[in-house]
Amino acid sequence: MSSTPKHFTDAQTTNFYYSFLFLPAERRRAIEAVYHFARRGDDAADDLRDHHAAALEIDKYRVFLDHCYEGKGLAPKSAALRALAESIQRFRIPRQPFEDLLLGFEMDLRMDHRAGGYKTFQELELYCYRVASTIGLIAIEIFGYRNVQTRDYAVHLGKALQLVNILRDVHDDARQGRVYVPREDLERFGIAPSSLAGYGYNDAFVRLMAFECNRALEYFRKARDLLPHEDRRSMVPAEIMGAIYWQLMRRIQKCSYNVFGPRVRLSRPVKMWTALKVYFGFEWHQ
Repeated sequence: MSSTPKHFTDAQTTNFYYSFLFLPAERRRAIEAVYHFARRGDDAADDLRDHHAAALEIDKYRVFLDHCYEGKGLAPKSAALRALAESIQRFRIPRQPFEDLLLGFEMDLRMDHRAGGYKTFQELELYCYRVASTIGLIAIEIFGYRNVQTRDYAVHLGKALQLVNILRDVHDDARQGRVYVPREDLERFGIAPSSLAGYGYNDAFVRLMAFECNRALEYFRKARDLLPHEDRRSMVPAEIMGAIYWQLMRRIQKCSYNVFGPRVRLSRPVKMWTALKVYFGFEWHQ
């Protein structure tokens, strides 16, 4: 999984930093606390070889949520978790997206990536919802919105971002024993999961990546169509993230989908310029 930043204290090394630049301090502190919470859970699912120990670690976060929503337990020692607890109360963030996020981490623990990851795109889509759309649903509570349709916008944008992450990191993830591209898609294009860890760049791989990028494009399009006019200004942080990941996907396409070399990335000046353009109302999805 790679939808969340490593730590909000080194946020400048992530794409998320540029989305938070124009937020008031209180909202920025809240969204950084959310991403730190997500990163901790993501690390538990990714880094602990003992799945039982990882599951216990994730259960600790459910206890923490009990503290936040039901007043159970002691205040967390971590400053970041205290910040999140305060933000949950301040912005009245619903619990369900957090619960779904933890379910996403647990999906990753149970998945046998060596066998080729998720069987179908429907399974992958659920995973994308749980580890990425949930972050969007939490974030819009912090950003503020008026139209309930903005929730659908957040869901579709989250899926688009996660798919771009998966496509950008398909080689690096495979080298670590993780395959997220659905088995049905690998079989459709005649690609063995093991080839993704080596140098598996060929015509079949190009066709696979083009197919998956079109899926991501469709989620970007749906998100854009669903964003209500009255919430466009408050969703500028989300739109900045969308613009940065849109450009990442375009970079993948421009290099003919060859993600087996240096990691596809945007420079800091490009990301800053992208953030400024979105902030001042320029369209990014043409």
